Amino acid sequence: MSVAAQPVPIQAQGAPFRVMPGFKLSLGFTIFYLALIVLIPLSAVFLKTFTMSWEAFWGAVTSERVVASYRLSFGASLIAAAINVVFGGILAWVLVRYTFPGKRIIDALVDLPFALPTAVAGITLTALYSSNGWFGKFIEGTLGLKVAFTPVGVVVALTFIGLPFVVRTVQPVLEDAERELEEAAASLGASALQTFVRVVFPTILPSLLTGFALAFARATGEYGSVIFIAGNMPMVSEITPLFIITKLEQYDYAGATAIAVVMLVASFLMLLSINLLQAWTRGKSRKT
Repeated sequence: MSVAAQPVPIQAQGAPFRVMPGFKLSLGFTIFYLALIVLIPLSAVFLKTFTMSWEAFWGAVTSERVVASYRLSFGASLIAAAINVVFGGILAWVLVRYTFPGKRIIDALVDLPFALPTAVAGITLTALYSSNGWFGKFIEGTLGLKVAFTPVGVVVALTFIGLPFVVRTVQPVLEDAERELEEAAASLGASALQTFVRVVFPTILPSLLTGFALAFARATGEYGSVIFIAGNMPMVSEITPLFIITKLEQYDYAGATAIAVVMLVASFLMLLSINLLQAWTRGKSRKT
């Protein structure tokens, strides 16, 4: 006796196909989790700040000492992110395009700032770059440049913690890049520099910008690895996150959240501008 085959339901034409069922439930859980982890804490910062009058808020965020900390935090973060774009891009290129002994070890060491506790990184950098440290003794004796307990030390610490962001965003793009385009450019008479500028660089530019934005955003809020090597001298080497901690220790919660709002808005505008620049770059690349 034959058994009739059961009809297989056919998806309606135009209906979206989803691999996992329960889309509405999954979306609701995702929004709830995002609100619990990100939106509610950020909203609390703004709500606490709104308890202040405009005069009190402006006075808290524009005092001379706070402005000096802004200048150091954002300035050092920009410098460190720019340094990481250059040397992180070179490191990613070497790891992708060349084979040499110890390559896997170097590739693993790139992620060390991710795994290393920030306080340990700060203590280590301070020991290395202090006046009697291995590097600091040489730099101060040869170049006359003091690193530890100065703004230069802040840049060094922020460069250390931001390097993996650039390397790990550029590396997969270089791995997926089509070598045939470089070979075609070379066969048409392009020099190595022309090939890099006109073929390779436009391909990795969006990832470089992404790495720059991630390194900058990470550096602006960095605390643990900076406080040891910075020296924390007011008006000289005091970063904004440390000033926020100082406000909290003084039970000035509204003043701390006011400064945090300024940092948050500045970081958001920076990330937004980088994302818009990336979109423009991708659109230009497609047209090309």
